[in-house]
Amino acid sequence: MTAARNPAASPAPNSRAIVLCADDYALHPAVDEAVERLVHAGRLSATSCMATSPRWTEAAARLPVLRPRLAVGLHFNLTEGHGGAHAADSLGRVILQTYARRLSAASMRAAWRAQLDAFEQAMGTPPDFVDGHQHVHQLPRVRDVLLAELQARYAPGERPWVRSTAPAPGLWRQPKAAVIALLGGWTATRRWRRAGVATNPGFGGVYGFDAPDAAAYGAHMAHWLPHLPEGGLLMCHPAAEVVHGDAIGAQRPVEFAYLMSDAFGALLQRSGRHVHQGPAAPWA
Repeated sequence: MTAARNPAASPAPNSRAIVLCADDYALHPAVDEAVERLVHAGRLSATSCMATSPRWTEAAARLPVLRPRLAVGLHFNLTEGHGGAHAADSLGRVILQTYARRLSAASMRAAWRAQLDAFEQAMGTPPDFVDGHQHVHQLPRVRDVLLAELQARYAPGERPWVRSTAPAPGLWRQPKAAVIALLGGWTATRRWRRAGVATNPGFGGVYGFDAPDAAAYGAHMAHWLPHLPEGGLLMCHPAAEVVHGDAIGAQRPVEFAYLMSDAFGALLQRSGRHVHQGPAAPWA
């Protein structure tokens, strides 16, 4: 597949904006490189950042030049240990602890405050949005402490929006997407919206990280895009090369190759969608 062309081209009339968000910024230099290249190609809306990473401060220094075209968020983390540099647990254990109410509100407040502080210290501003590594931000108690911290920390007009994993219409039938939604996506979204917190209208990008090549990943994209409403969010996990030691490290360059391709640009046109760029959400 060939590289993306004409990144500055105006969207077609009546084209719907989508938010395409690359997760895990600062996890690895290859992830950061992919984010930068996708932004310059006009193929990325947002990136969510791992402020727990030992290389976060270094990686954050590369973001200000991108921020006029890129929303930059906090990727709240409980499950990635960064090679032992950060206290973490398995996703299964975190889910069990949250549903059994074994994670204290005090420990969650400390985690949210530490990661938000680290983000703000490196970037000099609050995050544009908040989400969670492996969607932990939506779990019981975690989601409630998030809401309380946003309300205490930021004035109503300055609060980051929060990623909803409530699937876009028609996408909940995929089993993994349904499980994510059942584990908190629907419930957390209702609670946040009732409290006046902005969230994306529809979510996609869920699959088994098993696409053998860019064309196979493109087939997933062709399924997701027609279901996304205006402002709907697609997550992605690109990297410019294989990230060794990462559970999805071999899948990352597959996603990157497709997102940079002319095939993706053609699919966007056929689907009547375009990638929104800028720090403000398209529904703001």
